[in-house]
Amino acid sequence: MHALLVGLLAFTLIFAGALAGFAIRRMVPPEHLVAEAKDTVRLAIGLVVTMTGLVLGMLVSSAKTFYDGEKNQVAQLGSQIVLLSDLMVAYGPETDPVRIEALKFVEDGVDRVWPKESSQQYQLRPQSASSYFYAQVQQLSPKNDMQRAVKAELLAGAIRLRETYWLLYLQSEQTSMPRPLLAVVISWLVAIFISFGLFAPRNATVVVTLVICALAASAAIFIISSMYSPFSGVLKISPISAREAVKQMIKEQ
Repeated sequence: MHALLVGLLAFTLIFAGALAGFAIRRMVPPEHLVAEAKDTVRLAIGLVVTMTGLVLGMLVSSAKTFYDGEKNQVAQLGSQIVLLSDLMVAYGPETDPVRIEALKFVEDGVDRVWPKESSQQYQLRPQSASSYFYAQVQQLSPKNDMQRAVKAELLAGAIRLRETYWLLYLQSEQTSMPRPLLAVVISWLVAIFISFGLFAPRNATVVVTLVICALAASAAIFIISSMYSPFSGVLKISPISAREAVKQMIKEQ
């Protein structure tokens, strides 16, 4: 689900809890709202608030770890691309056709992950072009020890590049926000806001305060959801490292 939709849904449910608290207050008998009852409810809700804070902190930490991991993988991809380009230059002019093909599939891969048109969807799944590049490197015929060593490094680098790309894709596909845990956190927040509406006076100041608090809580959920979508949305990973790698390959053509 899109991060913005998750945030809007969370805000709607949370603030609806406050409105439900206002409505419930009208139906609750006065003897149920004595000081002792209010103290008991506040203590119980305090426990829920503590648990909600702990779980939200855990979700933020988990999402940040995933986001940083994907960001590091992108930087690693860029460095591996530059290294392969340097190795092909070091091998000699025999790699000129290979470098041209490598530049094509690297540019295509970057444009698929970070489309130039905002209306296009990113495509992270690797294509078979990297296998073709590996086959071309395999066909090189070294003429001396230096070229043999460079070819071995090229083959190893091609394998590492493909491995990193697939790892980046598989991690993004297999890791997502835990929906049951998210549902539990939102339900706790709804319960907290019901208690707010149950005991708070109905005036503009209270309503505005509850709106701001609901926005703050839903913004946290929005940020968590955005970090689980690192190639789209407001927290999209920058393509600078990948595009710099492409520029370096073009310079060495």
